[in-house]
Amino acid sequence: MATEIADGVWRFECRGVNAYLVFDDVPTLVDAGTPWDEAAIRNGLDETGVAVSEVGRVLLTHYDLDHVGTLAALAPELDAPVRAYGFDAQVLRGARKPPLRNHKGLIQRLGGLLTDAVDLDVESVGDGETVGSFTAYHTPGHTPGHVAYVSEELGVALLGDLVSESDGDLSPSGWLISYDTSAVAASVRGLAAGAPPFEVACVGHGDPLASGGGEALRRLAATL
Repeated sequence: MATEIADGVWRFECRGVNAYLVFDDVPTLVDAGTPWDEAAIRNGLDETGVAVSEVGRVLLTHYDLDHVGTLAALAPELDAPVRAYGFDAQVLRGARKPPLRNHKGLIQRLGGLLTDAVDLDVESVGDGETVGSFTAYHTPGHTPGHVAYVSEELGVALLGDLVSESDGDLSPSGWLISYDTSAVAASVRGLAAGAPPFEVACVGHGDPLASGGGEALRRLAATL
């Protein structure tokens, strides 16, 4: 199901995770659900009036089973660059594997057994790089290459799994699903201090905040 949470910002509810479509300079798919969410993504795009072939880019906040899962199924109709950061982009390309020495890396290795290889153009995005109206902010901790995207023009932040939402509040990514919770805390503080103002906070898990997103992130940062 697709829900418009702000002007031109649509939430696709997948299996325990959110993907989004943002009408920026081009229709932009943000993350891509689990391998079992192809119907949810396709139906969501249909509800917004966008064909898979009309998606202009994919912004990935990070590599995880529940954020890259449908990419292989959407190709070859999906003829758009996929932007991801550093280590996570390399894992998505198949150039590296998550480390077995880290508990989250082991979880990613197991998840990779259920994820088909992606035959798409995966382009690295740099910290501070502008993509459409969004600026990329490297926010490691949940994964080494986790990145958030903030559009001052749209007043929208794409926070991925840096934080989750519950009862209107944001919480940092926890130990079980993170590489490094100290890095998560530092990333939350850094993004809260360095990002431009925004109202809409799009999170991977929980409900997106249609207003007050920046303030919610600052409240969280003050506790870490």
